[in-house]
Amino acid sequence: MDQKFIFYIAGSPKQVWEAILLPEGVFKKMYGAVIKSTFKIGQRIEFIGPGPDGPETVQIYGRVLKFEPNKVLSYTDHPGPSYYPNHAELESRVTFTLEPVGKTSKLTLVEDQSSAGDGEEDQSWLWWLILSNLKTLVETGKTLDFS
Repeated sequence: MDQKFIFYIAGSPKQVWEAILLPEGVFKKMYGAVIKSTFKIGQRIEFIGPGPDGPETVQIYGRVLKFEPNKVLSYTDHPGPSYYPNHAELESRVTFTLEPVGKTSKLTLVEDQSSAGDGEEDQSWLWWLILSNLKTLVETGKTLDFS
């Protein structure tokens, strides 16, 4: 299922980029995860954090497809091995694109090229949570409290 989200964020592309990728960014604040990668094309990317395998669970993994700092991050996306026995077959492509618009940033996220029967019928709610938190983090320094 292809999904596209567009958010305008009161921050520079560099600020948004850092909120996505830095260890203290949105994935750490929401899921306790950090992104580990060299960000070289073809190299592995992993989202590591607490999960069924302990504090260093691979939550998501894939390969870097495109990387231009403060502009584009694209990667293949697989659920971590502890979440689905057929995780290697479950693949989509995720692409974050940033553009400056005046004193704000336009963030476009596209998730496409999903494998058939990937078991993730409509999880757009998850991207809405992540992107809303990303916007809030850049603009206020905090994430939303969904407790």
